[in-house]
Amino acid sequence: MKTAISLPDDLFLAAERQAKRTRKTRGQLYAETLAEYLARHTSDEVTEAMNQVVERLGEPRPDPLLAAAARRTFEHTEW
Repeated sequence: MKTAISLPDDLFLAAERQAKRTRKTRGQLYAETLAEYLARHTSDEVTEAMNQVVERLGEPRPDPLLAAAARRTFEHTEW
């Protein structure tokens, strides 16, 4: 898909230099850059969704048998 965007001159020139250095077309550089940006920020959305689920579920109550077993394990583990 073709699209037109406006960039500040200094950003455009820096992108042109990077495209030449890496032997990529301007379109390839912009597409890869945007894909990387979206990948980085998608994880923020996942974290936020998980946080919302945890908030809705409330504070978990530990299983007394599991807590006792963990305590015994720690007591017998050499640190």
